[in-house]
Amino acid sequence: MGADINAVAIITARGGSKRIPGKNSKIFLGKPMLAYSVEAALGSGIFREVMVSTDDEEIARIARETGASVPFMRSDETANDFATTDDVLMEVLKNYEERGERFDYMACIYPTAPFVTAEKLREAMRLLIEQDGSGVMPVVRYSFPPQRGMSVRDGKLVYCYPENAAKRSQDLEPVYHDSGQFYCYHVARYLACEGDLPDGYLPIIVPETEVQDIDNPSDWELAEMKYKMMTEAAGQQMR
Repeated sequence: MGADINAVAIITARGGSKRIPGKNSKIFLGKPMLAYSVEAALGSGIFREVMVSTDDEEIARIARETGASVPFMRSDETANDFATTDDVLMEVLKNYEERGERFDYMACIYPTAPFVTAEKLREAMRLLIEQDGSGVMPVVRYSFPPQRGMSVRDGKLVYCYPENAAKRSQDLEPVYHDSGQFYCYHVARYLACEGDLPDGYLPIIVPETEVQDIDNPSDWELAEMKYKMMTEAAGQQMR
């Protein structure tokens, strides 16, 4: 499977990070955070276009230097705190269509996801095409079963689901959550439902060691440690 599948990688990287200023361009283990997403998309060899959607000139410069294209800047409407990822993707696809360019598939890749790899992107796109899906999402299993979660009520801990209090963890259905890294889509179906896929997503399950939200400095340090573990493990497998 190669770039002949007519797919675009859209990396969504606006400039207005509040909790970690300049997060998308901040240096992560030697290079800008954004570079990891760009390099994974380019390295996968499956995209006809790898582009960055941004409203920030510094991010645009880093994107171009890393090998991505920035054919147009993001509008004010999709660069504010209330714009959704779907708003951004719709705008990008519309801009391309106005230029006479259409794609059959797309990957939306977040700019602060150093755990995205070329291999994961290839696997996701392969799954999307071979199973004729509308979307693919990488997910991670909750480390503790949420069915045995508790709340504080009137100052005391109570089980949210008392019927599960005595059940063994291994007897409860595994529950997963979005890894917050990327999504792959069948473009025509995505546009037809404006991102609300009626048939849902196909899953790719990733390990907890390769997932980390990065919202504060301690998250950043954890991400660096996990990334080093991931790359060291990959290096050992290649020996």
